[in-house]
Amino acid sequence: MGNCCPKPEKLTAEIVPHDGAKVYPTVRLYGSPKSIVAAYLRFALLHKSVSLEFVPSNETPSERDGGSDPVRLQVGSEVVTGSRETLLRFIDARFPGPSVEAAAGGGEVGREDETTPLLVRMTVLHHRSMLRQLESVVRWAEDLATRGGKKAIDPTVGSPRMEIRKFGRSYSEVLEVLMEHAQMEETILFPLFDKADRGLTKAAKEEHARDLPIMNGIKEDIKSVGVLDSGSPDFREGLYNISARLKLLQGQCKQHFMEEEVELLPFMEALELSKEQEVSTLEQCFDVMRETHGRLLKFLLEGLPAHDAIKYLELINKCRDKARMESMLQMILK
Repeated sequence: MGNCCPKPEKLTAEIVPHDGAKVYPTVRLYGSPKSIVAAYLRFALLHKSVSLEFVPSNETPSERDGGSDPVRLQVGSEVVTGSRETLLRFIDARFPGPSVEAAAGGGEVGREDETTPLLVRMTVLHHRSMLRQLESVVRWAEDLATRGGKKAIDPTVGSPRMEIRKFGRSYSEVLEVLMEHAQMEETILFPLFDKADRGLTKAAKEEHARDLPIMNGIKEDIKSVGVLDSGSPDFREGLYNISARLKLLQGQCKQHFMEEEVELLPFMEALELSKEQEVSTLEQCFDVMRETHGRLLKFLLEGLPAHDAIKYLELINKCRDKARMESMLQMILK
């Protein structure tokens, strides 16, 4: 009964990384929250800047002949069903913009990605999402510091103290993904490189250790500012300090990620992992980043352009434990 009047979805981040345009009529996406096809279509539609309503059903692929996902799209009075490729082609034909079929592996872009090791694809997409979400928090901090305790123009933000709490929640989400990503690298990826060439990841580990106090310090600073009088000089000074430290962290993350992608990740191919080893290691990474691939998965994916989110879904789709994969998908579509 609660699904009779679904509302257009909102992104989980307090400052959304991309906004859905209102040029086209709202598209309704019907399907199971466990459906990988429904997840693909969600981000394909975001890629086209289309307003979306997801209408969940309890039907699963096993309940249909042939095991195909029972997914359909409705645009006005037009209803479309079919395979993933059919639905992606419909989206491309119906809404202008870059091809979502290519982004999902149906074109040259998809074929190029297939030559990149899975673990490299995963790591680079993490980097892109974290930088984009961090950029949102940095912009918010700059705005807070500029206003110096004055109310935001948007009344839904609330009072200055309410806004600080919301800002703190957004930063905490970014922090948690950053921390889990670093843990994943240090427990899964770095040992692979060090086994082949001892000391290869020394610089990356040192940078992790360098950034940890800054990341935790920002969180504590936000807590401290949150209890101050919003009209006090200490409140304003605290906001400026938070903004400055976030910019420092942002710069160091950009540099760190770039160095990993240029100086470390290209050696992944030289490790000569089999396809079986790649998939097994990918699953281990998902396990280590448990919250990122649980309640924060939607946050991670919404930090990516929609075509990159589709690429990340391709990685999730490689999970051999289908129950685990479905539990992740439900975090996106519920």
